[in-house]
Amino acid sequence: MSECPHVPELPRPEPVALHATCPECEAAGSHPVQLRLCLECGHVGCCDSSPFRHATGHFEESGHAVMRSYEPGQSWRWCYVDRRIV
Repeated sequence: MSECPHVPELPRPEPVALHATCPECEAAGSHPVQLRLCLECGHVGCCDSSPFRHATGHFEESGHAVMRSYEPGQSWRWCYVDRRIV
């Protein structure tokens, strides 16, 4: 499998998370199922299993292509553009 072209463009080191939870869920009084960290800017958003899908919304608004799980013990990454784990 070839590497996603968006991965080499990521900042090194990874950005620091801007929040400990999804701020949009917190403001709406909702509870995120799992959290995702934007690897371009550090935005923390909820996963697509959460009611509001804020991580995907962040991608759609910002164009920031790659995120990773922000759950303890998980380190997988997802590219929204290529729609695959990278």
